[in-house]
Amino acid sequence: MTEQRKRFSALPPRSRALIIVGAVVQFALQGTALRDLKRRPAAQVKGPKPLWAALSFVNFVGPIAYLTVGRKG
Repeated sequence: MTEQRKRFSALPPRSRALIIVGAVVQFALQGTALRDLKRRPAAQVKGPKPLWAALSFVNFVGPIAYLTVGRKG
């Protein structure tokens, strides 16, 4: 039993739109988190900045965790 992978162009329009929206949201969250990390002094970040930067690459969860839990004040 081999499953054939669908090409993006073969997906229904609704599925393609959801994937695109999800990708845009992910990039926006990650960009926001990374920009904030770069500008914020280390004293205002809970934990090491490099760890938060790495975690920001975990889809949705990483940037949201940093933006909600990782910042002080």
